[in-house]
Formats: sequence, C-alpha cells, structure tokens
Amino acid sequence: MAQPLGGSVLAVLFLLSCSATAMAAYNVVDFGAKPDGKTDAAKAFLAAWEATCGARKPATMVVPAGRFLVSQALFKGPCKNARMKMFIEGTLVAPPGYSDITQWITLKYVEGLSVYGGTLDGRGQEFWACKKARRSCPYGATLLTIGQSKNILLSGMSLLNSELFQMSIFASTGVTVRGATITAPGDSPNTDGIHVQMSSSVTIRGSTMRTGDDCISLGPGTAHVWIENIKCGPGHGISIGSLGGAAQEAGVQNITVRSVAFTGTQNGLRIKTWGRPSNGFVKGVTFEHAVMSNVQNPIVVDQNYCPNNINCPGQSSGIKISQVNFHDVRGSSATQVAVKLDCSPSNPCTEVSLKDIKLTYRNKQSQSYCRNVKGTSSGVMNPPSCL
Repeated sequence: MAQPLGGSVLAVLFLLSCSATAMAAYNVVDFGAKPDGKTDAAKAFLAAWEATCGARKPATMVVPAGRFLVSQALFKGPCKNARMKMFIEGTLVAPPGYSDITQWITLKYVEGLSVYGGTLDGRGQEFWACKKARRSCPYGATLLTIGQSKNILLSGMSLLNSELFQMSIFASTGVTVRGATITAPGDSPNTDGIHVQMSSSVTIRGSTMRTGDDCISLGPGTAHVWIENIKCGPGHGISIGSLGGAAQEAGVQNITVRSVAFTGTQNGLRIKTWGRPSNGFVKGVTFEHAVMSNVQNPIVVDQNYCPNNINCPGQSSGIKISQVNFHDVRGSSATQVAVKLDCSPSNPCTEVSLKDIKLTYRNKQSQSYCRNVKGTSSGVMNPPSCL
C-alpha cells in the first residue's frame, strides 16, 4: 500500500521536477505566508496560486514545512497551462472554532494539477461538540472540495478532523487519489472520508480512512470509479448512496471496489436507497476481495432507507439495481445476518451474484436474508445463500 510522502522525498521530487522541465516555482513564503500557525496565510496562498495558474509554461506552487493558518482558499481556474504541480511539506490549519463557510479548501475549474504531500487539518472538534449538544450550529465545512475540475492527482495527502466531509469530488473527471490518510474520530458526525458525486473516471487507491461516517460514499451521477487497496475503520464502510432522494436523479454505473479491509465498521459493502419513487439506477458494480473484521453488516443492500420515517413511509424505492457482484468476501460479522439484500418490491434487484462468501458470526455459521432480489450464487457460501 502506498505511504504518505515524507518531507525529504517531496524535496527530491520537487528538485527533479523543476530541473527536468525548467518549471517555475512559486513559494508561498515569498508571497508573505508565515509558518507560525497564527497569521492568516490565505492571501499569500492565493497570490502564489495566481502566479502558478497564470504561468504559460508548467509551474509549481510550493508550501514549505511549518503550520500555516488559512481562513479559506479557493484555487480557481481555468489556468493558462495544464501541467501544474503543488508540493506541500507543511500543514494547513483551519481557524479555531467554526463559521458559516461550507467549503474550506477548494479547487474549481482546474485542469491538470498534481498535488504531492501535505496535511490539511480542519480542526472540527468545536463544531462536533456544537452538533452533539444540539445547539444552533452552522451547516459545517467540507475540508477539501474538487469541483468542476479535470485531471487532478492527489498523492500522499493527509486529511484530518473536517467539520463535515473530508473530501468531496463533484462534477469532475479524471481524479486520482493515492496514498491518502484520512482521519476523524469514530463518533464525529457526517465526516465521510471521500464523497464522489456527478463525477466520472475517479480512482482511489492505497489509502487509509478512519471516520465517523462512510469511508467512501458514491452519490448520484457517479460512473467509472475504481477503488482498490483501502483500509477502512472505524466508519460506516463503503457505500453507494444514499440514492433516490430526488424523483429525477442520475444513475450510478461501472463501479469496482476491490481489496478493501474493513475493521470494526458499521457496514462493509453497501448500496442504500430511499424508500420512495425515483428514476435513478445502479448498474455494473463489482465488490471483490474484501476482508471483514467484526463488521456489523458486511454485505447490505437496503432499499428502504427512511430516516425518522419522514417523507417515505409506505412507499417503494424507484431505484433499479442490476448487475451487482459480491465476490470473495470473507472474515467476521458482528451480527448474525452477515448478508442482507433487501430490495424494492416495485423494482426488484436483478442479476445479483454472490460468489465465494465466507463470513462467520462468533466463529459459527452466519445467516443471509434476501427479499425482492433475483440472482445467482456459487462457490463456497457461508452463510448459506438466500438467492
């Protein structure tokens, strides 16, 4: 599994990159940033970005070692070149407390950017305390947002303690995340590791995620996603959904999730849809080579999601689920029902495949539950297949 890049490795990569391409380099310190963790460096960061983005030849933005307080930063394109790099040795820290902003660090309309290293600390503790106390709190901020961008690489980055989602990928194509470390306490609310929506050609690999919600969640309009070699836990697992929140909704298709280790998570591999009408769909999904360790719901399809029984009791999910494979899933379940496929009565799941499932409950045989689902099972099956 890929590891986060250390400072010395980043320095070598930076020197090699600049010497190989005669790439101009813009250091945020030269624009007035102070690595003291107290002085707002947002203007200096944006000035360095403006120089990098405005260069007509390949250019690099450099964040040296140290702690940089950043109130908020929007790195906006389009840029004049599509071969930009950002080397981050230091740590970007959000202001203490919380505010009304909903996005902290954002890439928007950017094409052709590779970001290496760095730590982003959202300092979400006070916001979580506000939510837990049920006080009047703002909406909360996503730590890192990639919006309407193309051909973005994030390598060896650490994200921690976001108020809400650690990373959001929205309306973008060609995004690769590798060697990421994403961390938030298991009881921190709505701190999904990576949320992908209305995006395609996204790769997430070689990363470790400990969160208070889904390690990775895939929303409407997500297609051609490859997820591989992930460590997940604590958290709510890897989820497609929730879907069907709107009557008119883009589908999810061509998703591969492989070689994931789940430890102590609420769910493992999950598809979740609202129990109400919608024209969305899920098609062409493969979950394979997963290892579960004390996972409450290792394999689950839930088409009756209706939190607090509001706006959906007595209705049926319109999301059509088909061509879903669960192959080579093994380990231990924390509940007796290790496989639960609870599909829509009006739109049954079709072409679902269970193959080589080996899940035990307290070192004994577990159980499976199927409703409104058509498919096949093969290979070693524990629990016994309900298909």
